Amino acid sequence: MNIQTLPTQAEIDAALGLDTRGRRQVWVRRLMWMGLAVLLVAGGVFAYVQTQSQTSTVNYQTVPAKIQNLVVKVQATGNVQPTTQVDVSSERSGVIRTVNVKANSLVKKGDVLADLDPERLQAELTRIEASLMASEAKLADARATLEQTQLSFRRAERLSKQGISAVQDLDTARAAQSRAEAGVMAAEADIAVVKAEMAMQETDIAKMRILSPVNGIVLKRAAEPGQTVASSLQAPVLFTLAEDLARMQLEADVDEADIGAVKAGQRANFTVDAYPGKSFPAIIDSIEYSPKVTDNVVTYKAILTVDNSDLLLRPGMTATAQIVTQDIADALTVPNAALRFEPPRQQGSQGFSITSIFMPRMPRFEKSTTPSADGERTLYILEAGAPKEIKVKIGVSDGAFTEIVSGDLTAGANVIVSSKQASR
Repeated sequence: MNIQTLPTQAEIDAALGLDTRGRRQVWVRRLMWMGLAVLLVAGGVFAYVQTQSQTSTVNYQTVPAKIQNLVVKVQATGNVQPTTQVDVSSERSGVIRTVNVKANSLVKKGDVLADLDPERLQAELTRIEASLMASEAKLADARATLEQTQLSFRRAERLSKQGISAVQDLDTARAAQSRAEAGVMAAEADIAVVKAEMAMQETDIAKMRILSPVNGIVLKRAAEPGQTVASSLQAPVLFTLAEDLARMQLEADVDEADIGAVKAGQRANFTVDAYPGKSFPAIIDSIEYSPKVTDNVVTYKAILTVDNSDLLLRPGMTATAQIVTQDIADALTVPNAALRFEPPRQQGSQGFSITSIFMPRMPRFEKSTTPSADGERTLYILEAGAPKEIKVKIGVSDGAFTEIVSGDLTAGANVIVSSKQASR
């Protein structure tokens, strides 16, 4: 038989948390957590107040406006080429017998570059000469016949006047004389045709010698002895000649955005990879109106004349040119960074609030100014330690400095180009 023992009053109070000691421990823990929270809040408030109480200063970097020569340039790339380059081919087909020049050979106009084998043409010329001899023999026969018919006609004419011969005999003699005259004319025409054929054949034989059309230098030779040349459809290029390498040209591609400032007669300088650090002078000779489109980029070809007396430049070299479009002497200029500068906005204190600690506002950014329609811009000069706004009208720029055309700016004025916040 099981006997259950009832709990005492002290055990019941301990289980329900009604005893004095348990309640005191709970309240101690609560007070500790509340004190810790108050300390954290107080520390945050103190740090925020200290941050807001600090004053910030702005350090400005300035550059004086100065008078200088402003040179505006346009960049273009291209290739160096001879002023006159000639591709020499053969007008006749045949087998090359001899080649008299090689690459870099100096040639004069009329020099024989190569010879084609003329054997077949010479045989044809011999046949034509024989045909000419036969035609000349026919002409001699026709003239003899004409002379005979002329005598017969005169004899018949005398007899007819004397009434001895009939009129029919006179008509027959006259017709024979006319036929003889026609025979002479036909023989002479045959001789003229044969002579024309002979002249054409002699011309073809002369064209078996490939001659230089200009004074210059051989850039490329593509002909070799024994090579067969077929010029029936398209004549192959056997030699490439440059007329004068001492005077060359630069074919530069100018971007469509810059072509309005580029004109004939402007000076330029260009460099090539073969001679680092060396600049070559040039002058714009002409600008082509025909556009060149590459990957949707439109350019126009400018031809620049180049003095290559020292023969340093070679055909095909890639060049980067700087074309001087404007050269302004004694221009009032400022750095381009001054036109982009905007002073920082000064914001006053908005007081303290708990929400500002946990929900700070985002910083504000100013938009940069843009020029007006008449080219007016805003500059800032440093006056008494603070930025002062002035209005100016700008001109051209070389990429680093911009010309000031008009406005309340004088040489030597400290123009602000940048600023930096500093706390104290």
